[in-house]
Amino acid sequence: MVKISRRDFIKLATQSLLVISGALGLGGLIRFLSYKPDPPPPARFEAGQASNYPPDSRTVLSNIPALLVRKKNEFTAYSLICTHLGCTVQFKSDTFSCPCHGSRYDAHGNVTKPPAGQPLQALKVEVTKDGELIIYKDRG
Repeated sequence: MVKISRRDFIKLATQSLLVISGALGLGGLIRFLSYKPDPPPPARFEAGQASNYPPDSRTVLSNIPALLVRKKNEFTAYSLICTHLGCTVQFKSDTFSCPCHGSRYDAHGNVTKPPAGQPLQALKVEVTKDGELIIYKDRG
């Protein structure tokens, strides 16, 4: 049986704890430095054929999220992201309402009830030569 003095035992235990702490700290630092953020969300969305949207219609596109408005052959789109804190607004009978803090917007995305201070973002809509709708969403 090996006899170890109390002083040597405390010294060995302290050194062991320091080595373990250093290894854990180094592992955490390596993990921190190798972090890769998620890729940015897409800024371009294909919404299908323009003929899929009847004239004078309003269609919620939940994958963007946006509201696509068609008046005759003209398309416009509004982001469904509240300009106050980024919640997804709900579209009901020509008005938008934010379930988080009660902001309200009219049919054109203008603020009718704060706390939101800016209108909903208008999105660019392009109709390609083959009749495909492409919606562009600003990153920003």
